[in-house]
Amino acid sequence: MAPREETETEAATGATPVGAPAGASPPALGVGMVGYAFMGAAHSQGWRTAGRVFDLPARPVLAAVCGRDGKAVRAAADKHGWAAAETDWRDLIARDDVHIVDICTPGDSHAEIAVAALDAGKHVLCEKPLANSVAEAEAMTAAADRARARGQVAMVGFNYRRVPAMTYARRLIAEGRLGALRHVRVTYLQDWLVDPDFPLTWRLQREHAGSGALGDLGAHIVDLAQYLAGEPLVGVSAMTETFVRSRPLPAGASAGLSAGVGGAAERGPVTVDDSALFTGRLASGALASFEATRMAAGRKNALRIELNGERGSLAFDLERLNELSFHDHTEPAASSGFRRILVTEPEHPYLEAWWPPGHALGYEHTFVHQARDLLHAIATGTDPEPSFADGLQVQRVLAAVEESAEKNAVYTPVLPELPAPQAL
Repeated sequence: MAPREETETEAATGATPVGAPAGASPPALGVGMVGYAFMGAAHSQGWRTAGRVFDLPARPVLAAVCGRDGKAVRAAADKHGWAAAETDWRDLIARDDVHIVDICTPGDSHAEIAVAALDAGKHVLCEKPLANSVAEAEAMTAAADRARARGQVAMVGFNYRRVPAMTYARRLIAEGRLGALRHVRVTYLQDWLVDPDFPLTWRLQREHAGSGALGDLGAHIVDLAQYLAGEPLVGVSAMTETFVRSRPLPAGASAGLSAGVGGAAERGPVTVDDSALFTGRLASGALASFEATRMAAGRKNALRIELNGERGSLAFDLERLNELSFHDHTEPAASSGFRRILVTEPEHPYLEAWWPPGHALGYEHTFVHQARDLLHAIATGTDPEPSFADGLQVQRVLAAVEESAEKNAVYTPVLPELPAPQAL
């Protein structure tokens, strides 16, 4: 038999094709990414690094990246190590060397790209929030269910779950170290919109972003609260506000968190919220509070969560992301109190593959862990977490928040409504 000709991607990356003979390096899975700005750069870092740190069942190959601007996407491909560049996501999905489609675009295109990729037989990773509406998220989840029957997987990118301290916190709570939960409180504060002359990027336009701080930041903290608690929110009472209602039009394309300003007198309407504040009830009856804003002067990326239970409390601060604060309320009062857990031991989640104890990790490592977990889910045929169904649940909470805010903070069930918890 004549030797198989090497494909362009294999020549550029050294990839071993799927189905390579026994004894060869792990089979390659080609990744095609749509979008290349902030999240695209972060995802690229994850895909590039995962196989260099973890022993993986398959080797991710950066096959192609896609964006509408041909010159810009080619530059991004060269910078981040992608073998090829495309300007139409349909062409990327059609490539034989793409097995995983990674979606890093604004929310208005998530549903169309994800459904097409799943129907084409690809695995899918989609950035959060899953979609701009519940209807879109339902369509994506239905497509993921159809694809699951064919052996494909679909995961939504809530990367903060993969901070080792967060994953370890979930383990402690699942082991019952806090007992029955009473309170969950979460804040996510940024300040990049404090300046009223910050330009009108796509993140400030409902037709592209779906919502403002609610979808951008609120999606993260809703997911974290439900993930750590191990139960869903069943109802909310909310207020939202847009403090700056018009902004200068940007000069050229924007990256979402940055842009140049066009003509000084040209402004456009802001059609999303600047801040969201809401309370909620978990299925067990525990109470929760949430604050998401891009108007908190001095706060760059300040995410904090605390959970209080009958047996103890647990707190996490993203600005100290290698640490947990834990209080064991079963200890004698005279010597009890919050203690600092440094989450850098090889026994902690993900850390068996990283550095010696005490050598801290950072934000970018969450995307490495995300790539690792998706590749293991594909190899083992297990359902990835968070799934599209998890993303749909978050979308339903966000929709309930918006409905409640429109009704002047009226308590609004998260649909579909779950049965009321049984009395203790």
